[in-house]
Amino acid sequence: MTDIDVAELQRRLAAFAEARDWEQYHNPKNLVAALSVEASELLEIFQWLTPEQSARIMENPESAHRVADEVADVLAYLLQFSRVLGIDPTAALVAKLERNEKRFPLSSAAEPLDRHSSE
Repeated sequence: MTDIDVAELQRRLAAFAEARDWEQYHNPKNLVAALSVEASELLEIFQWLTPEQSARIMENPESAHRVADEVADVLAYLLQFSRVLGIDPTAALVAKLERNEKRFPLSSAAEPLDRHSSE
């Protein structure tokens, strides 16, 4: 893990885009589309793997590098999307976790209902 914070990553991404005159393309629609594409590229790596193979994917340096690159792309677009819309992604995650802790209290942990969704 690095010590760089989310705001600094967002500043670096914005500066990178601005220096290349790309910010004109960084509207919510384009950024969420790019995010979806990058998430699909991450999924593609795992598409035909068995659960066991997917659990060991980071053992191979080549596949580990591909996965890490796609994770970086997904995070980069998510951070840019969040910045453009004025969303604090860490605050949004904390709020969502708090809602989920209330929605799925420990007493119901053994019940399998709605476990596929974190909405």
